[in-house]
Amino acid sequence: MRINKYIAQSGLCSRRKADEYVLNGNVRVNGQIMREPGYDVLPDDRVEVNGRQVEADEKPVYYLLNKPVGYITTMKDEQGRPSVADLIGDIDERVFPVGRLDGNTSGALILTNDGHIAYRLSHPKMLVYKTYRAMVKGVLSKEKEVRLRKGIDIGGYITKPARTAVLEQRPGSATVEISITEGRYHQVRKMFKAVGCPVQTLERISVGEIRLGRLKEGTYRKLTPKEIEWLKSL
Repeated sequence: MRINKYIAQSGLCSRRKADEYVLNGNVRVNGQIMREPGYDVLPDDRVEVNGRQVEADEKPVYYLLNKPVGYITTMKDEQGRPSVADLIGDIDERVFPVGRLDGNTSGALILTNDGHIAYRLSHPKMLVYKTYRAMVKGVLSKEKEVRLRKGIDIGGYITKPARTAVLEQRPGSATVEISITEGRYHQVRKMFKAVGCPVQTLERISVGEIRLGRLKEGTYRKLTPKEIEWLKSL
């Protein structure tokens, strides 16, 4: 949200007056004077006008997107690659993705303008399980499952305990569901690689109690009241 709109939505003044405040040096963002009228306020920014903190009175919204493979989890990509912003162009509110899914991973991605909920949802101490469905190469033996569940070294870091369930084992591949409470870079792929079963395809099917269900790839929906209630209970 542009800084003049942000200030105006706080109820302090009009957008035109907000522009004057910015140009005159009366506005600070995170303690620094802000003179850029086109600045977009970030979720964690602290905005002050004449020494008084202001907050936009924007109604919180919550969406679930089924991100396709090939889209970057960002609202703007400097390299011009397809991003999740291209899939939510008709959402009026300024939302941002909670956490990340890499370009080769599809599935459940929550978008919101509620910074407090986003922080709680993504912080490891909240122990929110994210569940993935992976198709991996090789045979995922019971021994390998135990290693995944107990925690495994993925390059100098031992993962926290995980939940696993083999849905189907074929001669040269397996379909597995795995649930983790962390979100390290390429963590699920590294975990399966560490047991000799590299990932072929990966989809996140749920974030806590928020499930992808039958949501079509590339589309989104509003969270239900029950799902929002769960988010606020974190």
